[in-house]
Amino acid sequence: MGATTTDLELVEGLRRGDPAALEALMQRYAPRVWRLVHGITRSSSDAEEVVQDVFLGLVRSIAGFEGRARLGTWIYRIATNAALNKRRGRRFQVEVSLDAELPRFRADGHREGARAWVVADWSATPEAELLSRERRAALTDAIAALPERHRAVLILRDVEELANGEVAEILGESVASVKSRLHRARMALRERMTRVMMAPPARAAVP
Repeated sequence: MGATTTDLELVEGLRRGDPAALEALMQRYAPRVWRLVHGITRSSSDAEEVVQDVFLGLVRSIAGFEGRARLGTWIYRIATNAALNKRRGRRFQVEVSLDAELPRFRADGHREGARAWVVADWSATPEAELLSRERRAALTDAIAALPERHRAVLILRDVEELANGEVAEILGESVASVKSRLHRARMALRERMTRVMMAPPARAAVP
């Protein structure tokens, strides 16, 4: 079995107990599943454990796959639920209230805070190379702090590039709910990252 083997053929191979089918399935989906699970759990060791559990579970439950959803959607659903359960069991990071990260507006409709945040230019600056590592770390922290289902929606849509309908099917939510969570997650990330990028650079301590 190779790259041209269809998902349906892989499913049939798994049902026959063909080890080559499992190997081909993992080659096709394991990297994407790991990326999704790691994005939700924020832990490499947890991601590796969940990925192993997901594919072992697929072998045991493949008889229940009815083909009403795409195989990839089915795998993503199992992986997302497993990752959310793993994170709930650990709670090793504190999630912040999303409302605390969203922009605030006054009664007259104007945004609170410095207007510079609204028009912040995220393009490259002379300091961009030096700050890129810090910004990546800040983005990682910002994503990790999102409520878990908002984070899952963000990863499925913006990293895995799945359609809203497919994300809704994976999470068992309505498309409207997915759109709302995605919008709020993106706003919260932009708000936090704008604060990071507008903050003055830290000064070295004077001996």
